[in-house]
Amino acid sequence: MASITLFVCAACAAGLLYMLRGLASLVLRQYRSPLHKLPGPSCTSRIVGNLKEMHNQENTGLFEQWRLQHGSSFAYSGFLGGPRLMTFDPVAVAHILGNAYDYPKPSFIRDGLAAMGAGDQGLLTTEGEVHKKQRKILSPAFSPTSLRSLSPIFWDKARQLRDIWAELSDSPKPQRIDALSYLSRAMLDIIGLAGFGYRFDVLGSDDAVGHTELAKAFGVIFSTSKSFKIMAILQEWFPVLRIFRRNSGTMATAKANMRRIGLQLIDERQQAAADEMSGKAASIVGEKTVLGKDILSVLIRSSLAKAPTQQMNREEILCQISTFMAAGHETTANAVTWCLYALVTNPDTQRKLRTELQKLGVGVGADRIEDAVMQCEYLDWVVKETLRLHSPVTTTMRVCQRDEDEIPVDVTDGGYLDRSGVVRHSIRVKKGDIITIPIQAINKSVAFWGDDANSFRPERWAKPFWRSKSIPGLYSNVMTFLNGNTTNGNRSCIGYQFALFELKIFLYVLVTDLEFSIDPTTIIEKQVNVITRPFVKSEPALGNQLPIYIKRV
Repeated sequence: MASITLFVCAACAAGLLYMLRGLASLVLRQYRSPLHKLPGPSCTSRIVGNLKEMHNQENTGLFEQWRLQHGSSFAYSGFLGGPRLMTFDPVAVAHILGNAYDYPKPSFIRDGLAAMGAGDQGLLTTEGEVHKKQRKILSPAFSPTSLRSLSPIFWDKARQLRDIWAELSDSPKPQRIDALSYLSRAMLDIIGLAGFGYRFDVLGSDDAVGHTELAKAFGVIFSTSKSFKIMAILQEWFPVLRIFRRNSGTMATAKANMRRIGLQLIDERQQAAADEMSGKAASIVGEKTVLGKDILSVLIRSSLAKAPTQQMNREEILCQISTFMAAGHETTANAVTWCLYALVTNPDTQRKLRTELQKLGVGVGADRIEDAVMQCEYLDWVVKETLRLHSPVTTTMRVCQRDEDEIPVDVTDGGYLDRSGVVRHSIRVKKGDIITIPIQAINKSVAFWGDDANSFRPERWAKPFWRSKSIPGLYSNVMTFLNGNTTNGNRSCIGYQFALFELKIFLYVLVTDLEFSIDPTTIIEKQVNVITRPFVKSEPALGNQLPIYIKRV
């Protein structure tokens, strides 16, 4: 017994020593950081810096306030008061994101994403050559041809949701409906079918208990606490504390379900692929062969490739399934949810959009309606304006991996003043320096979008504010899908066209036939836990939701 006690004590002491050594290294690195020379807000806590006041910044506009006070690039305080760079500067943002492999996600961010379902070998969490290989293998699954072949799935689910909501709206008493819940289930069905040929069927059925529980688990995983908790920060830096994470049991169950489903899918598809290659297999549903254009088919092809540079192993394939299953459906579900929020809070825009959408079906055959929807100018403006004001992901963090670097800045206004009053034309960083790019704040900044930047006004896209053209966004000069130009590594959203297809088809089907409204006394706030979800301020116990009312047109 004494020897066991001694062993436990020694293990604890070793663990404590390891943590202290890591802390000492972190403090020393932060002390030496050149970011101390940048202007910025004062540190409000020696332990968590400015992180507590940043927790609710999506509802307070804090980042834009800091930009107005300190300029386009400034240093705020992170864990233990260490300086971190935040930049709105389009030239600096282009440099950081364009050299993605020299500025990867910090390890604590990758660990957090892996714990939430992305896996440690998924596209969201890998870096360098591994990420480059995975992205190259996956790209064909997101080509325009592949998306066109998968769009019937989008149409079917959009119509199924419309019919469910239309039936609920026929009740004698107005029915309050949580749009977020329904859309999350619809998008999980879509990613199951379009991504992996797997039927979750959680949208219209409550019988598939295990699958319904998986959908609920994603809701829990991506929900977040309204109050700031220091423990969450400590868990980022000290992995041993993650066993005490809120909802850790739910997250473990969701990951286990995803792994079970993923392994089943891989086994079935590999066998089918082998049969097809040997000439034994017939085609499956419709005109789609076993090795179709969905994500899993692309991955299975890679596993059968002869060249090692074109292969993904079994664990990598499994992590891609988990990544797109967890993150892929949540981002799009929330994007459509925020579209509906924008329309219920701007009824004139909703009516105008409905009028434009109803015109599309006049004299157009069923085989041409999809092209008409994709080319509808006002629908395109509504989607762009929603993604500008309500980005599903509001910030992205990077860490410098170069020994030293000079990040260029926009010198149109003559550079910036550091804390010593010296004019600078670049930002000096060292290895280990953490950088925050405020995606949502850039999308809403008056510097790029004019005085009405915080207003939902789709008509702005007829002639966008001239300074917005300097933003290096992949899509229409917004940062929602990250950057469009790459020099060293591409971390922009691989599925952005997939998301746009879903968004436009769902809006067309839903808005054409249904009218949406909201209780004017309802105050919706934003809560962020990787994904930005709506939250009713007066109903915190009900979690993330968007309560709306629906009636047939």
